[in-house]
Amino acid sequence: MNIKGYKMDGLGNDFLIIDQRQNPVVLTSTQIKKLADRNNIGFDQLIYIEPGNNSVPNILFYNSDGGESAACGNGSRCVAYLLMEEQKSKTVSLNTKSGILESFHNGDKNITIDMGEPMFEWNKIPLVTNIDSSNITLNLKEHGTFNGYSLSVGNPHIIFFQEIEINKLKIIGPIIEHHSYFPERCNVTFASIIDKENIKIKVWERGAGLTKACGTAACATLVAAYKKGLTNRVINIHFDNGRLLIDWKTNNHIYMTGPVSDIKLINIDI
Repeated sequence: MNIKGYKMDGLGNDFLIIDQRQNPVVLTSTQIKKLADRNNIGFDQLIYIEPGNNSVPNILFYNSDGGESAACGNGSRCVAYLLMEEQKSKTVSLNTKSGILESFHNGDKNITIDMGEPMFEWNKIPLVTNIDSSNITLNLKEHGTFNGYSLSVGNPHIIFFQEIEINKLKIIGPIIEHHSYFPERCNVTFASIIDKENIKIKVWERGAGLTKACGTAACATLVAAYKKGLTNRVINIHFDNGRLLIDWKTNNHIYMTGPVSDIKLINIDI
């Protein structure tokens, strides 16, 4: 079977987008993993656009391991831009499992999206038991002890405010992702504070592995950094391919702004 899809990315965090309004096809987890392989199409997440209600499309996210995710910040910005181009509009609403996301086109493929409110309650992140989510200590035996801040931005995150080498993150990232504290696994971020308005991060993404950028991780990092008194409420989160502007407003909503790529139409052989 041959269907059409779109390839897009935000700062190198890349996606295969399938418009189910045109191609009512559902892939198995095995098919998703096959297509996600970097020797095939290759992507961090698969995104479905479904018809939805009241002209607000439903957006579903699947990680490259075939598992579903409730939120994807950069993916949401990419889909928002695709729909804005389709509708010749500067705004669009997306319905995700994390809620309705409002997005805005600032010009030159620079997209802002309201990612909603962070969650700190242990059972909403979720954690396996009622522990202090702002002060989680993980003893990884021969790999060392790490102290992190956990919260949810539509999906579970833990942030460690320390430097790490990529090769070490590749080793401990999956260990932390699958740690027993996290019944739904977690996204793992190591953050280096530059100053009150800038942080550089490295991310091991749940279900996708080492990624060039992660929007929800950027949002979670700002929230944790501000709560710890390390930064302001509006900062730049830096990745190797660029930066995202994250603004945790006083109404508790997190706004994420950054560039998206051109839209590339591709053929997919299933």
